[in-house]
Amino acid sequence: MSALIDCFDDINKSAPEPIYHQIKQAIEDRIASGEWRAGQKLPSENDLVVALDVSRMTINRALRELTQAGLIKRVHGLGSFVAEQPRHASLIELQDIALEIENSGASHASKVLSLESVYASPTVTELMQLDEGATLYRLRAVHYQDELPLQLESRYVNPAAMPDFINQDFTRMTSTAYLLQQFKPDEMEHRVRAILPDQQTRELLTMADGQPCLQLTRRTWKDEQVVTYVTLTYPGDRYELGARYATDEYQLR
Repeated sequence: MSALIDCFDDINKSAPEPIYHQIKQAIEDRIASGEWRAGQKLPSENDLVVALDVSRMTINRALRELTQAGLIKRVHGLGSFVAEQPRHASLIELQDIALEIENSGASHASKVLSLESVYASPTVTELMQLDEGATLYRLRAVHYQDELPLQLESRYVNPAAMPDFINQDFTRMTSTAYLLQQFKPDEMEHRVRAILPDQQTRELLTMADGQPCLQLTRRTWKDEQVVTYVTLTYPGDRYELGARYATDEYQLR
């Protein structure tokens, strides 16, 4: 981190240019040159206040204007990072989030919150096309891109279709990667909506109050049986969902 602070050595408090603007320009220059790459963490406000001997208000204004310009992102509880384009996922393909992240040059990690057998609610058993009160496997996990949480996964799996699912170590392999090794889906259903997350979700995804999420729900079938039903929740400013496909079979109306 000291090497990052060294870039502010040229700050001149006697110059007519405001100090906050000099700090902002120093950060802009490092980002524009590629010296500071997307996702890189910036020195904290406290570190900059001490190192530059300036007020917190001065530092805060520089960082606020950089955030408004889209050059950095400030993540509640974690600090400021060089901004990058939101991670993009397809709506019509099954993609392993670990591969998405690693193919972008970042590092993936996951934290398993729980993996257990549960008596599913009537709503879930209906979605899984099972009798009420059926026992299902449930996985809850958070997926990270470098230090930033990117996805909250809540997945139900039919034990009759995937009996060994509960015995897997999903810190070493994602559930998507495991399931794709086991079977090729016959059919999938995707639904996407915008939500305001509850407090637990905000904390797990280190989001500020009032910040929206994208939520994708997916059901996957094999041999006319629902194998898995999953809800994937993403911070709205760190992820986007989309699709591109041939239009030969479609007619504009």
